[in-house]
Amino acid sequence: MSEPVSMLRIISIILPVFAIVFTGWSYGRRQPTADMAFLNQMNMDIFKPALVFAQLANGTFDVARYQGLAAGVLLMIAGSGLLGWWLARLVGSPAKVFVPAMMFNNCGNLGLPLIVLTFGEKALAPAVVMLLITSLTQFSFGGWLLDHTARWWNVWRIPVVLSTIVGIAFSLTHEALWHPLESAIQILGDASIPIMLLTLGVRISRSRLTMVRIGVIGSLARPVIGLVLTWAIVNLLGLHGEQRALLLLYGALPPAVVNYVFAERYNQGPDEVAAIVIIGNVAALLIVPMVLIFVL
Repeated sequence: MSEPVSMLRIISIILPVFAIVFTGWSYGRRQPTADMAFLNQMNMDIFKPALVFAQLANGTFDVARYQGLAAGVLLMIAGSGLLGWWLARLVGSPAKVFVPAMMFNNCGNLGLPLIVLTFGEKALAPAVVMLLITSLTQFSFGGWLLDHTARWWNVWRIPVVLSTIVGIAFSLTHEALWHPLESAIQILGDASIPIMLLTLGVRISRSRLTMVRIGVIGSLARPVIGLVLTWAIVNLLGLHGEQRALLLLYGALPPAVVNYVFAERYNQGPDEVAAIVIIGNVAALLIVPMVLIFVL
């Protein structure tokens, strides 16, 4: 009886996530001219910073507790970049096109909802830590990688970074927010995850799929590289229990949609990156359930 129960749990985790993504995809197909930029901007400027602040400012958040997990994420990003650079040369793809998609995975739009549904609300704090490290690295080093003239030090101006600084300050000083204000911030933060999933679906519906070969290679390489590295890293760092499972799931996630946004902004093979992102996120329908069976 254990196997049917296990599969039922996997379905209960995967189905809500991809149902919302599919809803966004369907909406994007029916409303191809609908402007999602405003909603995306609100999520980046209001909802996601509120989610981050609510988690970090919580009196139960312990910065030192997640040092190993944070180190694991940094090692995974760096290792993925090195292996991605080697693979890019092997398949004849420009490094600026291929490497970012290997380094930066979809730990926001897809990772946060998956982690919450898999491990419960208690796992949201370490999930936010992984998201923050990935976002900070992508908006600083990732931008510089695509354009060496990019001013990566301006990353501190990003709302989610500011909310991180303030949230950690509250956590360290154990200052308490006025309860009605805390509730308002929590409600705003709760809106972030469903918006992430909906906008992911809309973005996929509008992306162009023209470079199938590089898309298939990249979509398979991202989780393979991530899983190999995270398996080595969790053993190297001696991570156990929930943090071990979180990092392994993190390593299996597909490329982040933001990679396509960056490629478009800096004109670094947006069609190729779109193919990697689209095929990678569709392939996650098969890859993520297999990884969940392994880590649960």
